[in-house]
Amino acid sequence: MTTSQKTPQHPLDFHLCINPFGRLTYIDATGVEHQDAIPVRAYPLSDPRRWVTICDHEGRELRCIEDLAILPPDVRATLEDELAHREFVPRILRVIQVSSYLEPAEWEVETDCGPTRFVLKTEEDVRRLGPHSALILDSHGVRYLVPDTRDLTPYGRRAVDRYL
Repeated sequence: MTTSQKTPQHPLDFHLCINPFGRLTYIDATGVEHQDAIPVRAYPLSDPRRWVTICDHEGRELRCIEDLAILPPDVRATLEDELAHREFVPRILRVIQVSSYLEPAEWEVETDCGPTRFVLKTEEDVRRLGPHSALILDSHGVRYLVPDTRDLTPYGRRAVDRYL
């Protein structure tokens, strides 16, 4: 084997656990514990079950997991729970009202987590993800997903499409 070739790491040569402070701990093949590990999806919306990186508390990569399906159920469950907490992205089901089409604008929406209001600072905070999906970033940095604009009411479609 040349030095440019790498053997893929076996998926079972590490472990994940939650420490007493509720933080993720990555335990590598040699038994070294990396406290406050951070899981990050490379493609959180388009391919959420593949290419998940686990980084240390300073952002250095500890492990890249090509597919979560190869992990043992307990490790996968721990990782998916941690990702769910980290990636809170409510889905907008209905746009009830937009205060103005001039920014900043207050949006009143119904999400899969319930009704909410948020402020859209600039039109750049609405991004197209696909032909019919969008991501909206509010003034506090909370992301909202519009999975399919075709599922919105005509009013909601116009409100979102105005920014796309």
